[in-house]
Amino acid sequence: MTLSAEQLEAFRDLAVQLDHTDRAAYAAAGRDPLVPILGLGPADAPLCFFGRDPGAEEVRHGEPFVGSSGQLLRAALHAHLFPGEDYTFDAGLRAGRRCFWISTVPFKPLGNKAWPASVRQRFHPLIARILSCSWQGTHIITLGNEAFEWFGIGLEDQAREAFKAFWRRDDKYTASFSLTLRGPCAARVLHLHPLPHPSPANARWRPHFPRLLQARLDALLPASGTEPS
Repeated sequence: MTLSAEQLEAFRDLAVQLDHTDRAAYAAAGRDPLVPILGLGPADAPLCFFGRDPGAEEVRHGEPFVGSSGQLLRAALHAHLFPGEDYTFDAGLRAGRRCFWISTVPFKPLGNKAWPASVRQRFHPLIARILSCSWQGTHIITLGNEAFEWFGIGLEDQAREAFKAFWRRDDKYTASFSLTLRGPCAARVLHLHPLPHPSPANARWRPHFPRLLQARLDALLPASGTEPS
């Protein structure tokens, strides 16, 4: 799927207000810093990957999840869907076309530092609209703290407490959490399957990421392409 002209304009209007966009990275890549890097995917994709924000490689290619961390993810996805095939950059993009890709803020920040919560809240209605109106799936793999915490924005008190309690669990990267996303088109029940961020800077969890990701893929995305259970 692609964004409508109205949606693109809404993203541009918010992007103009950003103070810490890495404009040098966009200039080096010859890309417009007001165009969101989302990726998206088929409306009926059974699985969504939800990240934090794009990095330099994402800006260079105009595609999400293609930097070093994204390649780790895409290589595992490709091996899962096409076992025995050699992995290349293009093969990773091909495997990714079976899924839906989106992030909290689809613009690269300076220094790859996470956008502040206020910025994520500002973009929340636009991202929620895509998940509510354009994507038909229900299973989402979140990558890192900020990506998971995005879904806590706007939760009512009781639901927020349950959300926070889940995040404190020791088994949060193997367990799942369901919530209702109230978007402009419909209130939808989504099933979140969090994973740690695969960044090399995440020394505690990076070594465990391949095993945790594979368990999620085995449960949520059968290689046959059928719907997850």
